[in-house]
Amino acid sequence: MNKRLLLLVLTIVLVLAGCGEKAAKEEAPENAAPETKEEVTLKVAALIPPMTEVLDLVKPMLKEEGIHLEVLVLSDNVQPNNALANNEVDANFFQHVPYMEEYNANNGSELVPVTPIYNAVFGAYSKKYKTIEELPDGATIAIPNDPSNIGRSLVMFEKNGLIKLKEGVGIQATQGDIVENPHNYKFTEVDLLMLARTLDDVDMVAMTPAYAKPLGLTPKKDALVTEGNDSEFTITLVARKDNVDSEPIQKLAEAMTSPEVKKFFEDNYSEIALPAFE
Repeated sequence: MNKRLLLLVLTIVLVLAGCGEKAAKEEAPENAAPETKEEVTLKVAALIPPMTEVLDLVKPMLKEEGIHLEVLVLSDNVQPNNALANNEVDANFFQHVPYMEEYNANNGSELVPVTPIYNAVFGAYSKKYKTIEELPDGATIAIPNDPSNIGRSLVMFEKNGLIKLKEGVGIQATQGDIVENPHNYKFTEVDLLMLARTLDDVDMVAMTPAYAKPLGLTPKKDALVTEGNDSEFTITLVARKDNVDSEPIQKLAEAMTSPEVKKFFEDNYSEIALPAFE
């Protein structure tokens, strides 16, 4: 009889202990302090507006996601890719895919596009002439000196009837691929960041709107010629193969293709930059 009584008491104690533990677990979430997720720092390299402005715009959005966006403004168009390839930054935002592919081929790196952000209308500008018809024979035309933008410039001039290129070369074109130059134009290749400064010294300069806008020039109003709407040169967010699928990079891509960024382009850069996302 005593044994039965003892077993009964033990059973009651175990049941009550189990109920107490369950109640404690159920109450814990309500009473416990909220978990704090450690903030992640994401470093992104850029050069000039509107790239830097877009990154500044999305900083508060990423802050809400637990991501501190650190923008590194570099001084030339090689440093952002060097920094990304060397793991000094997590992404960059300044270039089109052909330029990125050219860098990969020359450096054995594995930079990859994350998402296209905007189309910058490439054009050619002059301080001396108002229309392309006024451009004289033998005129000197400055173009960017990197291979992808050399090809971009020459294709633009071909589409506008200024020159003719070897069939099939496309954006891989070099000056050696010019097969017809009826006006004997002279093309001088200049570092991308120096193009705007040559406007006083040459007859015409081919450049992106990011470099033309500080001079008060827009492709729609001021360019003597522009490229077509089928450009392959969309300005793109770029990361590395080893981090492109990471959550912070994908959150950055999401923020940079948000309605807020689209409105920013529409309100501030409608004449020179068209969002490349819906």
